[in-house]
Amino acid sequence: MTVPDALQQEILFLHAQICQGLADSKRILLLYALAEGPRRVTDLAETLGLPQPTVSHHLKILRERGLVTAAQEGTAVYYALADERVIQALDLLRDVLRAQLALRSGLVEQMSAVGR
Repeated sequence: MTVPDALQQEILFLHAQICQGLADSKRILLLYALAEGPRRVTDLAETLGLPQPTVSHHLKILRERGLVTAAQEGTAVYYALADERVIQALDLLRDVLRAQLALRSGLVEQMSAVGR
């Protein structure tokens, strides 16, 4: 494997790691909540109506994937987005989803019209 091939494989691996981090609805909700600013686990759990252990578990995954950071302030740990562009990426994916849903809706309407 040449160096460029090895680099490409590493980039693809990291890309997949980020996508795995995004592959859960609770983690997406956590990222959107963190877009408002750094938050503690207890604050996130209360805001999202999730058990604290669940929030901690998902934050751990997001940290491992490099999507969030943690900073200790006294006895509290505050979580924050590692890169604000993650929200832009999520918004772009949501736009793609809207377009797909609109297309499906249009197809269903066409099928209904043909069936009449």
